[in-house]
Amino acid sequence: MTKQKNNNVLRFMTCGSVDDGKSTLIGRLLFDSKMILTDTLNQIEKTSKKRGMNAIDLSLITDGLQAEREQGITIDVAYRYFTTGTRKYIIADAPGHEQYTRNMVTAASTAQLAIILVDARKGLLTQTRRHTYLSKLVGIKHILVAINKMDLIDYDESSYHQICKDYLQFANDINLISPGVNIEFIPMSALNGDMIVERGDFLKWFKGPTLLEFLEKLDTSEDIKESTLRFPVQYVCRPHASDNKELHDFRAFMGRIESGLLKVNDKIKVLPSGHESEVIEIRVGDQLINEAIPEQSVTVSLSNEIDISRGDMLVHQDDSINAVKGFTGMVCWLAEVPLSLSRTYLVMHTTRVSKVKITQIHHKVNIQNLEMENAETLKTNDIAQLSFKLAQPLIVDNYNDNRSTGAFIIVDESTYHTVGAGMIQSIA
Repeated sequence: MTKQKNNNVLRFMTCGSVDDGKSTLIGRLLFDSKMILTDTLNQIEKTSKKRGMNAIDLSLITDGLQAEREQGITIDVAYRYFTTGTRKYIIADAPGHEQYTRNMVTAASTAQLAIILVDARKGLLTQTRRHTYLSKLVGIKHILVAINKMDLIDYDESSYHQICKDYLQFANDINLISPGVNIEFIPMSALNGDMIVERGDFLKWFKGPTLLEFLEKLDTSEDIKESTLRFPVQYVCRPHASDNKELHDFRAFMGRIESGLLKVNDKIKVLPSGHESEVIEIRVGDQLINEAIPEQSVTVSLSNEIDISRGDMLVHQDDSINAVKGFTGMVCWLAEVPLSLSRTYLVMHTTRVSKVKITQIHHKVNIQNLEMENAETLKTNDIAQLSFKLAQPLIVDNYNDNRSTGAFIIVDESTYHTVGAGMIQSIA
């Protein structure tokens, strides 16, 4: 096993119920760490004055759509990038309204950390539970519960501890508390800046880190196992038009390493065909490298001519994975048009597409009471366990084993609209 440090970039999202202060939290973080450009700050000051505010409305920093600024809500996922010199950050501000839960799933799909905001006055709400459950489904290992608006309850310590207790009970009920999952709590006031970048004067009873201190120190190192190579082929590189004779005969395969390590001289096989070969070159652009790591886009040359096309998967020869024609998974239904068991859909998985029939809705999850309910269809934001029968075989993993090859999206074959996002639980 090779251990790879991946602490340089942290991708995190803020989520929770509407008006819990997600946009204000990010605005305060960027403002107090002096990461806002002057022209952006001037524009926000003007908009705040138009609203009759004496101080800057920090939520406007992430509410980028005109509709968001007019309504004072978050609709789309707003991404912001900043660096502290110690670390780079990619922030996703997810909407709190239930009707935009599908946007939250988009933000969660690449996040390493979920910051779930809770209004100190209200405690846990339905969206708090929904977003926590979705964070668990998409495999986020780090959860920070930011108990916001402490200033509105006079920074009461007992209220903070009660919310922590309630959240841990809910986390236990959905089996979120497990080895490898880290849950932390921070009391704060995003509006006043308490415990965001500076500690403030009113939360001296809390001895933990500020939000920025927590972000700077969060360890997201992951072990990369060489035995779990997943390299979906995106493109076959054949530069026939080149005058260079060497390039004229050049044939290689381009794609992104989704997991594992790929090295020169590695013995690989191609799925679903099962043809075997050996890696003779790995390139990043024009540069030759000896080893490719996850999330790296590379061009791979093999020792012999075998039939490979887009959608095929390169794995190590000793890997027992095979292509399958059915699986069961948890799905968040994103479309306004309900799911129909009589229809055919498309499943997009890595670089491969297959027609699919949804053969069964096993149950729908009631986020309010966590009970499994029978369902004949799914509506927007419903979460359910479904079984799929594929027309073309796919090379898949369980989502808990591999986040990249365990995820898929469902597409309406007539409109090409994305209608669902899923995580594979078991393979047929």
